[in-house]
Amino acid sequence: MFHVRQYLIFDYSFSFWLLIQLPGLTHIMRTCSICLTAMKPGQGHAIFTAECSHSFHFHCITSNVKHGNQICPVCRGKWKEIPFQSPASDLPNGRSRINPADWPRDDAWTTVVRRLPSPRLDPTRQISSLFHTSEPGTFDDDEVLDLQHETTEENVFANDATKNNSIGAIEVKTYPEVSAIPRATCHNNFAILIHLKAPHPSGGRSETMFSPTTQNSRAQVDLVTVLDVSGSMAGTKIALLKRAMGFVIQHLGPSDRLSVIAFSATARRLFPLRRMTETGRQEALQAVNSLTSNGGTNIAEGLRKAAKVIGDRKWKNPVGSIILLSDGQDTYTVTSPSGAHSRTDYRSLLPEGPCIPVHAFGFGADHDASSMHSISDISGGTFSFIEAEGVIQDAFAQCIGGLLSVVVQEACLKFQCTHPNLVINSIKAGSYRTSMAADAKTGSIDAGDLYAEEERDFLVTVNVPIDESCDEMSLLEVQCIYRDPISKEIVSLEEANEVKIQRPTIIGQTVVSMEVDRQRNRLRAAEAMAEARSAAEHGDLTAAVSLLESCRRALSETISAHAGDRLCIALCAELKEMQDRMANRRVYESSGRAYVLSGLSSHSWQRATARGDSTNSTSLVQAYQTPTMTDMVTRSQTMFFGNPPQRKLRQTQSFPAHPEAR
Repeated sequence: MFHVRQYLIFDYSFSFWLLIQLPGLTHIMRTCSICLTAMKPGQGHAIFTAECSHSFHFHCITSNVKHGNQICPVCRGKWKEIPFQSPASDLPNGRSRINPADWPRDDAWTTVVRRLPSPRLDPTRQISSLFHTSEPGTFDDDEVLDLQHETTEENVFANDATKNNSIGAIEVKTYPEVSAIPRATCHNNFAILIHLKAPHPSGGRSETMFSPTTQNSRAQVDLVTVLDVSGSMAGTKIALLKRAMGFVIQHLGPSDRLSVIAFSATARRLFPLRRMTETGRQEALQAVNSLTSNGGTNIAEGLRKAAKVIGDRKWKNPVGSIILLSDGQDTYTVTSPSGAHSRTDYRSLLPEGPCIPVHAFGFGADHDASSMHSISDISGGTFSFIEAEGVIQDAFAQCIGGLLSVVVQEACLKFQCTHPNLVINSIKAGSYRTSMAADAKTGSIDAGDLYAEEERDFLVTVNVPIDESCDEMSLLEVQCIYRDPISKEIVSLEEANEVKIQRPTIIGQTVVSMEVDRQRNRLRAAEAMAEARSAAEHGDLTAAVSLLESCRRALSETISAHAGDRLCIALCAELKEMQDRMANRRVYESSGRAYVLSGLSSHSWQRATARGDSTNSTSLVQAYQTPTMTDMVTRSQTMFFGNPPQRKLRQTQSFPAHPEAR
């Protein structure tokens, strides 16, 4: 009797996993590295084994080859013989015959090939490229939405789940800076915190958001991914990108739609917006696997093509988004509407109409962090810095964990002064759009879309006047209106939230609200980051480091820090990390700029971004990560295709907007 030991092996030359049981290697689960499903004898699928000994499903590799690829997706070795599908096939839809009668049934690793012409005999032969094939003038060929669900046992279960687990209402809370101000005292810049929290996902469990049987209990997504396949992406980078895209494809539901744009010197749409049914997933995986790297980096053309996919579509899912990944500098200019050439006019490339967020991912040390941050910021998306190649899948997982859990859309906060002598002094909402009436009596904040259990915090400052006529003063009345993405209905909370303070003649020691103090710390840290970045861009790294250090010291003296607040601790750790990345010009250029910009993006939108190791469970830089994001990152870190999780990491540390009740 012996014990069987399992080893998990990842081949970094492409995205597939092997589970090997020892001793004797008596059982090997062979996985097709194109469709990421198991290859087993007797399952009705022909198997192609290449001369380099790597094996694939026959229909997968023939699809790969027809795009012009004549190298192994695993080892990148050039083949002398390639698989082909016979045009004389007697099966419908041009499918090749599988296991015909004269083939041995137990021959699971059959080779069906044609020999490539010798380069010496035909030196002018051109390999077809996906960038050189024709495209329609209008991208209105998107697949129709899944409006009519088939009446199956699975769908009946899903419909019942939707009825029984409707999305709850958004939570609105307010916190005054202090609970009381003496009657005979005025208080300018008095802070009021407005806190929003999106409802739980269906049934209150994040896993239901990604369950195949409850896909219609969440808002469906139209996602366009814009992928850099320039020459600098060759090797491990493009292999890891394919693996990450495989993870995204596998986690989109049958009602979600995906389109993929690949760009280098030019851009090409691999396929139109297509529902991620089983067939859609297989075709998407094959298309992504067909990508090869070469040429320059034309981010502008990739964005323009993505905007066209979004703008020309006939049908629209409730949630739309673009994911952009690049590892290099944009080597092409952007022409502004005035005709001038500019490297920064990306606004004209974004879809017209309702804002579609572009979530940008800068890959490695050489990407154009400033441009990608600009693209994400003007579109309402986030900018993530993927420093280590191996975390690209985790970064994508965190992003789609949010996109697949939108429960609130078009949230808008409206507030008005309820005391006749009160006026609004400022509205601090980061990158969210704000407005204030000319008389400073009313204001609003467009809080946009919220993921399940996502939180937002906004500080409104008012000038509190002297008032000796009352014991209690009403300051603000706050209302929230938003759209339910599933029912499409506009929801208005029945009762407005009223902010009141006491106005006694004499008060004892003033106690500042912990909630207000920690949000002041967050805003102070974000301002210091922006100032330090400006100093660094002007060449003064010494001043930049000094600004960060001064802020870090100031935070350490606040009541939040003394109380051991986790957000304050995380902010101090982040400021220290930024100081280290501004140690000299070389470090700042290679990673500091991208790290700071990703931090600014995260804090200005109050949304999680990837920064270095920030998706790692031991990282302190984890503010804004929602439970569904955490769940998806954990899936990325513990799962491999076709098999359940083999281990369980401890939950990624995150920092909610408010401390737990004591």
